[in-house]
Amino acid sequence: MKIGILGAGTWGTALANAFSDRHDVTLWSRFESEVISLRTTLRHKHLPGVPIAPNISFTSSIEEAVKDKDIILFVTPSTAVRATAELIKPYAEPNQYIVDAAKGIEEGTLFTLSEVIKDVLGQEFNVTCLSGPTHAEEVSVRLPTAIVAANKDIKTAELIQKELSLPYMRVYTNKDIKGVELAGALKNVIALAAGVSEGIGFGDNAKAAIVTRGLNEITRLGVAFGANKDTFSGLTGIGDIVVTATSKHSRNHNAGFLLGKGYSLEDTLKEVGMVVEGINCLKAAKELSTKLNVEMPIVDAIYNLIFNGLSPKETVQSLLSRDLKHE
Repeated sequence: MKIGILGAGTWGTALANAFSDRHDVTLWSRFESEVISLRTTLRHKHLPGVPIAPNISFTSSIEEAVKDKDIILFVTPSTAVRATAELIKPYAEPNQYIVDAAKGIEEGTLFTLSEVIKDVLGQEFNVTCLSGPTHAEEVSVRLPTAIVAANKDIKTAELIQKELSLPYMRVYTNKDIKGVELAGALKNVIALAAGVSEGIGFGDNAKAAIVTRGLNEITRLGVAFGANKDTFSGLTGIGDIVVTATSKHSRNHNAGFLLGKGYSLEDTLKEVGMVVEGINCLKAAKELSTKLNVEMPIVDAIYNLIFNGLSPKETVQSLLSRDLKHE
């Protein structure tokens, strides 16, 4: 199959590397300088030491990336998904398979990213979500990985499963696209909280509590959102939270760690040097929990730390001083 991948960050480049083992892959960046660098060096600045497959085509032409492709993958930052969908609109066809591998919720509309894409392209487009515990640093060097293709239409999910499965990448299917997308977006916020805890100097006990209670918050919100509760105990729920909240590769955990150390938001983002989706998602998460009347104390605490000037220690104290309750 011919695959067009939209977004040449670490995740987009890692997927291009992986899928080029089976398919004809074109990797798009809106920045011509990035295309030239990738094409001439076959290296990505944030994936040091990882050779990029020489059979990948690189382009800054959105028409070239989309036209005549069988599968189109969105792997841009979540905040760029709508704008990228607008760019491909003149060239995309409903018979193409659209796959979203970005993670987030759109601020204002509170749409999941598959909903954003369909809002732009039209409801006749069939969009699959690709999500799970998948660090680009490991996928790019073909380490074993499991991921989920989610679509209400199980036949489409199964087709994506078949085409994107690799000897080192096991693809599962799930009909609960709402739950899969929500879990993928909100786990980044919980990873921020885990990083803050570690940055303050707390240990594994505190981190385990944050991960567990954070998953509980996401599950409650998911059920209110119309998702299947079981989704959150799977790869895209607990699996993704664990890897994002604990791994050295996690930019969300690393950003939280710096915030916990007392770094400003500006300095944190500068130090991480890549998109921190947990921060991008915070306002939408807060808005969605308010709209659905779901209590999310960890999300509220991180929101207050980043946007309302709470210190890291005050943030933790706001959680520890809550009324005692049954688990």
